[in-house]
Amino acid sequence: MKTLGLIGGMSWESTLPYYQHINQTVKESLGGLHSAKLILYSVDFAEIAQLQASGQWDAAGALLADVARKLAHAGADALVICTNTMHKVAPAIEAAVDIPLLHIADPTAQAIQQAGLTTVGLLGTRFTMEQDFYRARLESHFGLTVLTPPPEARNEVHRIIFEELCLGQVQAGSQHTLQRIAAQLQTQGAQAIILGCTELAMSLQPQHLSLPLFDTTALHARSAALWALS
Repeated sequence: MKTLGLIGGMSWESTLPYYQHINQTVKESLGGLHSAKLILYSVDFAEIAQLQASGQWDAAGALLADVARKLAHAGADALVICTNTMHKVAPAIEAAVDIPLLHIADPTAQAIQQAGLTTVGLLGTRFTMEQDFYRARLESHFGLTVLTPPPEARNEVHRIIFEELCLGQVQAGSQHTLQRIAAQLQTQGAQAIILGCTELAMSLQPQHLSLPLFDTTALHARSAALWALS
């Protein structure tokens, strides 16, 4: 079994299910007392969030590239960024190390393709919904059509993530808001919804919507575990 290096803490609320999903996958595959070989570097998310908010992506990339080098030096065979948004700096991380980075968008897109779907609604931070680093990968690498909410709804999803979910708060009113926004994407032609922020699964579950949900946290973690077992 290979060793995974997890870049976590963004937020720690969503890093926790990564540990659970990865170990569950290993247990299902190997049985008995088997568990995953993991090295976790958990950053201080307040520092990262400030860099995000001020648009200092180069500095954020340099910070996570340094983390990647530490994980590689500690013996990681591959890297897993336990968040969607910080895949914006994936090129800086990949340039810093000689081990592979397992990108979160890939297993998500593959699962969508396997389900026979082509048009998806994307919910996530404002950065993930509005910038090209994530949507373009889904579109250019996998041929998906990606829909996002209008600006006011994007701002509200972003607020719910940072002011509630990242703090471990799941509020019924915000849950209903997310359901409403997802339903609007469905009326625009979305065949499914990507939970493109690792905290969103705290609030939205399959029973809350009439169309499929693709949970990037679960898909990414399971894919990483299967890579480690390969």
